[in-house]
Amino acid sequence: MTRPLSPRERLGARAVRALNRLSRVLGRGSGTVIGGRAGLVIAPTLLKSLASGRQVVLVSGTNGKTTTTAMVAAGWGGDVATNETGSNMPAGHTAALVATSHERVVLETDERWLGDVVSATSPRIVTLLNLSRDQLDRASEVRQIAERWRQTLRTYEGVVVANANDPLVVYAAELSSHVLWCDVVTPWRSDAVSCPHCTRALDFSSTSWSSTCGFAKPLSLTTTTLPSLVVDGVVVSLQLQMPGAFNESNAAMALTVVSALQVDLGAAAQRMNALSSVADRFALRRLGGQQIRMLLAKNPAGFAALLATLGRENDDVWIAINARVADGRDPSWLYDVPFEVLRGRRVWCFGERRLDLATRLEYAGVDFTVAANDEPPPPTMGVVSLLANYTAFQDWRQRTTA
Repeated sequence: MTRPLSPRERLGARAVRALNRLSRVLGRGSGTVIGGRAGLVIAPTLLKSLASGRQVVLVSGTNGKTTTTAMVAAGWGGDVATNETGSNMPAGHTAALVATSHERVVLETDERWLGDVVSATSPRIVTLLNLSRDQLDRASEVRQIAERWRQTLRTYEGVVVANANDPLVVYAAELSSHVLWCDVVTPWRSDAVSCPHCTRALDFSSTSWSSTCGFAKPLSLTTTTLPSLVVDGVVVSLQLQMPGAFNESNAAMALTVVSALQVDLGAAAQRMNALSSVADRFALRRLGGQQIRMLLAKNPAGFAALLATLGRENDDVWIAINARVADGRDPSWLYDVPFEVLRGRRVWCFGERRLDLATRLEYAGVDFTVAANDEPPPPTMGVVSLLANYTAFQDWRQRTTA
């Protein structure tokens, strides 16, 4: 049971509800941040008190947090509270916990805030997906984040579910007392080419990695031989509706979490297999007569993973790039995205930074068209894949219909 709130915390909770309701009424957002911020100003202990007595699972990493959070919630089954809008800092967590009394909670957590949220919520499980470069103008250097995680987790007494194929995640979790390692597909390791202990180059093979100082990939509880995977000796059938090896990796991590929660894995996998989209990621939507598959990517690793799902067809691809606060003001990360794989296709450039994108595609030798006034071309047969970063994705959610 949650502990009773103090008078100050009750006032903070009322402020959360009122301000977030007003935000939605005024059309100023989803109503998950402004109220949470006000509540924490009024009562700094509000999140800690709201989490007290609940079973909390945290999911963090550079990519895949929202989807994996939804998978854990689905796999757990029943009533599970989440910050489903993706507001993944303490204000969003506070709003999510004010909105429901569910005992079981799964919270997507921004990687820079993980230490604070662990301290506030005393989670039963912390899930670490991956670490790679992100918004360059406001994100810490990725190894700084790994070091912060390491300092947080060295004294954490709960369970850590961690990606054994990401050297920076292994470095962050290796001092934890109870780690469940997952051997999952992790194609992007460009930010972990040197050993975080000795700084020498890591040696990568097709199935493992190691350093001359002895730092190496740990033995894993969860292994993947898709379409099945093995979690602590139990073979689980995975038939996801959402595409891509990265979603299979997310699912393997999520199933390891629910296994640690002592949930039947067969039933959990069935519930996860039923997910077809998360917050419209991978959803099919329409703009006039054009059917569009919505794909969210915010950094080089995310774009590389999604580009790999497009197959070998020569269908048109739409890409929308903004550079607002939520996206990061610096779009130079586009030069680390392997857009060369789009050669042979026609790409349409959308968003406030469509000219920056077009310049990058010119260097990549990709045939492109810059959308005049950001307007789409006439409809074509079949499904167009739209890859968009944060605010561009939200813009296109508003422009399209289900």
